[in-house]
Amino acid sequence: MANQARLTRMSTRHGDEERGPDHVLGLVTDPDMPTQVGNRTAQEVVEWLEEETGAEWAIDVVSDPVTAGHSDSDEMLRAVSQHRERNGWRFAICLTDLPLLLHHGVLLADASTERGVALVSLPALGAFRPYRRTYRALLRLLADLLDSADGSRVSRPFRRSQHDGSVDVRYTTSRWRGWLMLTSGMVRANRPWQLMWGLSSALAAALAAAGFGIFTSTVWQIGDVLGPLRAIGTMVFSLGLMTGWLIAAHGLWERVGRRAIRDRRLALLYNASTVTTLSVGVVLLYLVVYAVSLVASATLLDASILGQTLGHETSWTTYLRLSWMVSSMAILAGALGSSLETDAAVRQAAYGYREEQRRAQYAEDEEHEQDTRSAEEREAEDASDSEE
Repeated sequence: MANQARLTRMSTRHGDEERGPDHVLGLVTDPDMPTQVGNRTAQEVVEWLEEETGAEWAIDVVSDPVTAGHSDSDEMLRAVSQHRERNGWRFAICLTDLPLLLHHGVLLADASTERGVALVSLPALGAFRPYRRTYRALLRLLADLLDSADGSRVSRPFRRSQHDGSVDVRYTTSRWRGWLMLTSGMVRANRPWQLMWGLSSALAAALAAAGFGIFTSTVWQIGDVLGPLRAIGTMVFSLGLMTGWLIAAHGLWERVGRRAIRDRRLALLYNASTVTTLSVGVVLLYLVVYAVSLVASATLLDASILGQTLGHETSWTTYLRLSWMVSSMAILAGALGSSLETDAAVRQAAYGYREEQRRAQYAEDEEHEQDTRSAEEREAEDASDSEE
């Protein structure tokens, strides 16, 4: 867990290095993906600021979970404002991977022009082209903070509204499009492509089962006679079973009322992103097992022996069907193998930084609550025995 801030400064200045920049923009980023996005877009933002204002700018990219413990945008902006004042920045913008909801939809960005701070919820930008979309959102917010007369040149793909109060500029998305983009953005932040490497026990069990199936004649015969619809049904069943097993065995399903999850919409959002993340990760695991099975069967199984067992000549489609059946069977074994993983290992494999930390904190709170309840029950039993 990154408790200490890591700072990177970027500038386009080529003149006197001893003279500092005229202004500094602070990007306060959550660890993991927001930091990557901040570092990737910082240089372009510096160039835009210098072109827009005619002054020299630098950007401090600070990786620090400054928004941890906050779920309200005003509280988060207040924390970012303290960062700005402490570091002497002209403006400060927070890049967070926390999903932020409003009564009527999804919040993309908030700005307080009076305090010179703003925040962007990266999941609300969606799963595709996150760097370009973040860059455009930053330019739009900086145009608001600068009160630039040339701000109309910045793309406005989102709804902008002005309000009275500390948060005076707000960007939102259309309701249904916003929910889809937010869910997909949360899935991307969870990095589902890393799931299969994080679940080493499940991968080992699946590959071991695949190795067994490749040399089993019964599996050859089942794979050969199984029609496409039944083969697809078997595959979907195995994928769904492993996804459900991971969720149930490691307590990944959010229930409304669990401490911070008071909002039914937020619980639904977390569950949708969890199911999608695990489904994508399990599908990728399936493809790896299928590729290994196909290579192994084509290399190790002699065509004449395979044809003699099946009762007909073999072709490349025979190996494809065989590997398909073997992979579906292997994924079922992988689901059992995933039980050997600890809850912490599964959370680390399935989620991004913030979501992993949030769920880890919930797990610690629940364990502490159970220990406290057990201690109270023991004290009550001891008191009852004493009275007797």
